[in-house]
Amino acid sequence: MTCPGTAPGLVFDKVAIDKDHAPLIALDRRIAPGEVLTVMGPSGVGKSTLLAYAAGFLAPAFQGTGRVLVDGEDVTRLPAHRRHMGLLFQDPLLFPHLSTGDNIAFALPAEVRGRAARRQAVREALRQVDLDGYEDRDPATLSGGQKARVAMIRVLVSRPRALLLDEPFSRLDATLRDQIRRLVFSMARERNLPALLVTHDCADAQAAGGPIVELPASGGLSTL
Repeated sequence: MTCPGTAPGLVFDKVAIDKDHAPLIALDRRIAPGEVLTVMGPSGVGKSTLLAYAAGFLAPAFQGTGRVLVDGEDVTRLPAHRRHMGLLFQDPLLFPHLSTGDNIAFALPAEVRGRAARRQAVREALRQVDLDGYEDRDPATLSGGQKARVAMIRVLVSRPRALLLDEPFSRLDATLRDQIRRLVFSMARERNLPALLVTHDCADAQAAGGPIVELPASGGLSTL
């Protein structure tokens, strides 16, 4: 048996979250490197709260206990910026005052030094999502699918240790949703990243190809 403190991947060790002091959701689970755990359920059952707890920005109305570990390191008490979690939301959240390339450059680690090296890293990132030559494009001129790809690669260039996916495909039409889903999950597997996906869409869960946990619509504590 592997102890939570030594297991690779993303571990929720006896995590329990209350809302206004009423039990909301609990999770005691390990997500292996390259695996996607999908948590399904309607709004209000605590899905996004799990992501917030893992990422380090739980709202004051919630109280959380238990540990979050990444590759054996307890990150529960670390500030959000030191946890190195990659977050992908429903909206791409691209900075409108920056070019497409500068949006990606913003997420590059500090150790990528020098203007030439950072430009090359941006070009390579765009190439990986079939957006060669888009460095100088205004994000407002991109299609929905292009914005989603830029948002995804921006997360990956930050070199996250795990991915937290908050219904990132819900604003896309059916065709784009399928394309972006395949891109996100394949890139997560290629990088051996553990991922937690929250969604209400069965197709998202099936495309993720990992274990699926379904939450009840109501009725108090949801335990995973």
